[in-house]
This record gives sequence, C-alpha cells and structure tokens, in this order.
Amino acid sequence: MMIKRHDFFYHLPENLIAQHPAEQRDASRLLVLDGPSGAVRHDVFSRLPELLEPGDCLVVNNSRVIPARLLGARKDSGAAVEVLLLRRLGPSRWETIVRPGRKVRAGHELVFIPGRLDAQVDEVLDNGNRIVSFRYDGLWETVLDEAGQMPLPPYIHEQLDDPQRYQTVYASRDGSAAAPTAGLHFTSGLLDTLRRRGIRIAELTLHVGLGTFRPVQSDDIRDHLMHAEYFELPEEAVRQIQETRQAGGRVVAVGTTSCRVLESVARSGSLSARSGWTDIFIYPGFRFQVVDLLITNFHLPESTLIMLVSAFAGREHVLAAYEEAIRQRYRFFSFGDAMLISRKEP
Repeated sequence: MMIKRHDFFYHLPENLIAQHPAEQRDASRLLVLDGPSGAVRHDVFSRLPELLEPGDCLVVNNSRVIPARLLGARKDSGAAVEVLLLRRLGPSRWETIVRPGRKVRAGHELVFIPGRLDAQVDEVLDNGNRIVSFRYDGLWETVLDEAGQMPLPPYIHEQLDDPQRYQTVYASRDGSAAAPTAGLHFTSGLLDTLRRRGIRIAELTLHVGLGTFRPVQSDDIRDHLMHAEYFELPEEAVRQIQETRQAGGRVVAVGTTSCRVLESVARSGSLSARSGWTDIFIYPGFRFQVVDLLITNFHLPESTLIMLVSAFAGREHVLAAYEEAIRQRYRFFSFGDAMLISRKEP
C-alpha cells in the first residue's frame, strides 16, 4: 500500500523558522510528546535531567561540522563557483556539489585562495556531483578553516556571528556538512548535571551529509533513495547501552542521526561495535529495536526526518504535536526548539 509524501505535510508560518540560535543553548523550549497516548506538555530544555531517570543512557553524535562551503572561481573564465564538500575520498580528493554545475566540467581548474588553495575537477558523477582534487599549501584543516564557510541550511538567511553555535559542545570528529542539531541545546554544565543524576552519556559518530536536506520528490515515499552517510559505533558506546538495557534503563537517542546509527546496526541482528555507511530510511511501519526516547528538533514538512519521527511516535500524534507547537509559537528547524519523545508501543 502506498505511503504518500503529502501525508507528512503541515503548514508552517515562515516567521517561526529560527534564523539564529537561542541566546543560551539550554534555554530552548522543550515539547514533551508521549508516543503511546499522544499527550503533549511544555517544558524547557534545561530541565532535561529531571525528565529522565537515573540509569538512562543518552547517545550523542560527536561529529563536528567542517567549513564545507568554498567560494572560488574558474581559472579559465573567472566565473564564480561554489563548492560544497560532501565526502572525503582521500587526503586531497572529495566528492562535492559544484554550483553552477552545468558550467563546470571535468578538467576545469578552480581557484579559492590564489597561491594557497586551488583544485581540479577530476570527474562528473551520474548524480551530478563532482570528484575534485585539491592542491594547498600547509595543513588541510588550517587551509579549510581559512577558506571555508559553515554550510548553513538553505532556510537560514541570516549570517551566523559565532560559528561555534553551529557545533555541539561535545563535537570532536571532523566530517559533517551539517550539524546534528538536536545536540545544539546541550551545555557542558547540563551534561555534568545529567552525569551526577546517574545518566550515562555514550558517544557515536555519524557524519551528516547535505543529503539530509534533500527533499522527498516521489509521491510514494518508499521510492525515495537516501544518501549514504559514514558512521562509527565504538565498543564503549555498545557497552554502555548494553549495561543500561540490562539494568532496566532507557536508551535516549539525541537526534535522528544517533537513532539511525543504532537502528541501522541493530537491524543486522545485534548491537555491536562497527563502522561503515548507512542509508537506512525509517518511516511508519519500522520496528525500533534500540531507541526508547528521542530528542529532536522540529523538521521540515514532507522530509525524511519527520517521517522518522512519525515512525517513532505515530504520524497522527506527531502532526498534532506540531500543530500545538505552531499555536504556541515554538521556533522551528536547525536553530529552533526541541522535542522529547517517548516511543509508541510496537
């Protein structure tokens, strides 16, 4: 039976799209949704330690956003180009999105900082992405910090004064083209409070690609193809999750990225340490095996992320909660407010 994309549509007033972060990370509002019943209540993120139980385990994504947006020019014509770094293929080679793509072909030379950073387009892939080889003077990370910009989502139109506000406080592994935004609400002090309350904090890595913003275009969502993203689930995180489960605690995924890693690995039969690529697409009908609660921001209409949340708590419950959030004027999307959702019964 067809699962219609339009079933996940809702109307959002544009003025509720947050254009900048909250002044204080953990001062964001928190809508608490009970998946089994659909009941909603309103809280604030700084009270998260009181909303969880000792023995629970938070699972966070420690990926760090790189300044993946490079502005430069074609060497032959001087025409402006924008290069978005998607996936590192080697020390100097990346899969990228180049704009305007139709004017940049294999063999073209690109210049970003004359004498310090330039590149050559090696190949045009079937999906329109380009394989680009960079030439640079110095350490790649240093040059990228100098030349690159944070690739903010297309619905954010204001400049970000402090790039660190598009990083989580626990970000440590370079590689994302977009932030795992549910984690932006945490402060170091809040994490300390959670630990003192007896709540474990486990870390995994999923490098978020720009495919996270790719719209679902097929009328039947099951025809949508997800972009693969690289993940690492370390042994320490697996141990903490297993100990939590054995003691009767709950697994709380911070963000859809953490949720996708855990459920992708569990789908293979057991939760074990591993790394690799996942293109898991979670939509209603999916049976969750690991995650009991989910912390997440509000997502775009008809996006794969609202489909994941609908699988977790029920489409009707999620859309009703979104309508309540709109009535209460919550802030939406990457810099917006958050939800704490308990899973509906299988």
